[in-house]
Amino acid sequence: MHAAQDSISFAPPKPPGMLRALGLALLAHALLLIALTWSVHWKQTEVASVEAEIWSSVSQQAAPKAVEEAPPPPAPEPPAPPAPPVKAIEKVQPPPEPVVTDADIALERARKKHEADKRAQAEQEKQEKQEKALREKARLEKEKLEAQKAQKTQQEADKAEKQRAEEKRAEDKRTKEKKAAQEKQAQEALDAKKGDAQKAKAQADAKALAAQRDANLKRMAGLAGASGAADAGGSALQSSGPSAGYGGKVIAKVRPNIVFPDNIEGNAAAEVDVRCAPDGTIVSRKLTKSSGNKAWDEAVLKALDKTETMPRDTDGRVPSLIQMSFRPKD
Repeated sequence: MHAAQDSISFAPPKPPGMLRALGLALLAHALLLIALTWSVHWKQTEVASVEAEIWSSVSQQAAPKAVEEAPPPPAPEPPAPPAPPVKAIEKVQPPPEPVVTDADIALERARKKHEADKRAQAEQEKQEKQEKALREKARLEKEKLEAQKAQKTQQEADKAEKQRAEEKRAEDKRTKEKKAAQEKQAQEALDAKKGDAQKAKAQADAKALAAQRDANLKRMAGLAGASGAADAGGSALQSSGPSAGYGGKVIAKVRPNIVFPDNIEGNAAAEVDVRCAPDGTIVSRKLTKSSGNKAWDEAVLKALDKTETMPRDTDGRVPSLIQMSFRPKD
C-alpha cells in the first residue's frame, strides 16, 4: 500500500489531449474496417452456405433444420458497374509514446529495490526460521542426552549406594560376630578365671582347714581327758573317724533333696566323696563310682549341691572328708 501511494504521488502528469487522440484513433480504425468490408462484399457473386456444429456443456434440444429452396434460374448478367472510386485511407498517427522521466526511473528503481528488500527480508526470515528450528532441535537433543546422562548417573549412584549399604551391612554383621566372639571368649576366660579362682580358693580353704585341723589337734592333744564314748576302748584323746550314727544323719539330710522318679531299673549305688569345711560347708563333691545310670548320678550330685552344709557329729565336729553311698531304692 505504501509503495502504491508513493508511486502515485511521484508519477508524472498525464500529457494533454489523450482523449482527443484516442477518439481520432477509434474513428480511423472504424473507417478502415468499413472500407475493407465494402471492398470484400462487392466482388462476391453468390453466398456460400456454411454449417457449424456447436457443442454445449448443457443438454439442449435443437430447432428444426431450415428447408433450402431450389435456386432460381440464373438471370442475365447485368453490365458491370463502374468501379467505385477508391477513397484514400487516412493514415492514422499512432499515439505518442509516454515520456519516461527521471522521477519514473527513480520510482521504478525504488519499487525494484523495495521488492528486492522484501524478498531478502522474506529469505532472511525463512533462514532465521530454519536456524531457529535447527537450534530448537539441537536443544531438544541436548536436553534428551542430558536427561539420559542424568538418569544413568542416578542409576550408577543408586547402585553404588546399594553396594555401600550391602557392604556396611556385611561389615556390621562381621563386627557383631567378632564382638560376640570376643564376648564369648571373654566370658569363657572369665569363667575359666572364676573356676581357677574357685579352685585356688578351695585349695586355700583346704590348706587353711588342714592347718586349722593340725592346730586343733595339737591344741586338743594338750587337753586333759578324752572325748570318746563311755564304752570306747581306744587310747587316743579323740576318735579319728565319725561316730557310728553320723552316716545316717548325713544321708537323712541329703536324701530329701534327691529329685528322681521311682521307676528306675536296678538298685546300683552311686558313691561320692564330699569335702567339708570345719563349719560343715560343702567345699567339693566328686563321684568316685557311678551307678551305671547317669541320671541317678546327676540327681545325687545336685542333691549335694542343694544341701550345701553337712550336720555336725556328736563331738561337734564335721569330718573334712565324708564318703557316702546312695541307692535309688533304699
